Amino acid sequence: MIRRSARGVRESMRFGLAFYELDGPIFAVKSHEKSLILYYAEKDAAAGNEGRWKGLDTEHRCVEFKDLNCLPLDVVEGIVRNSLKVRRTRPASEMPSQAELLEIWGIREEDAAVAPPIVRIVVAHDEEEGAAAAEGGESAANAK
Repeated sequence: MIRRSARGVRESMRFGLAFYELDGPIFAVKSHEKSLILYYAEKDAAAGNEGRWKGLDTEHRCVEFKDLNCLPLDVVEGIVRNSLKVRRTRPASEMPSQAELLEIWGIREEDAAVAPPIVRIVVAHDEEEGAAAAEGGESAANAK
């Protein structure tokens, strides 16, 4: 829904959080087993909807959806569209940093860090097996 409604937004995963960026972080999504939290960066994105949307926390700029079977996509789309409208009119010098947003959202820096790369180490079982495999490869190449 976010990708469809917010063209040009870049998506990345960081330790279980999906981040969406447009000139800096604009959204983050944290999913749990049966619920989902949508964090938004733009303070005014949910203005006027305080009593309308269940789970809306304007102080922490997030909406918690407690039942994924009844996810109100109109709420998500409204926040996404309002956030983009505000973000595109905001001067670049006034963009909130990731550190500021994480503090507002109540997310620890470690939880938003990029996961370290996976390093694979290949260990030869036995030097003789390696030599035998190399000889077998040579004789097969010579046979062709």
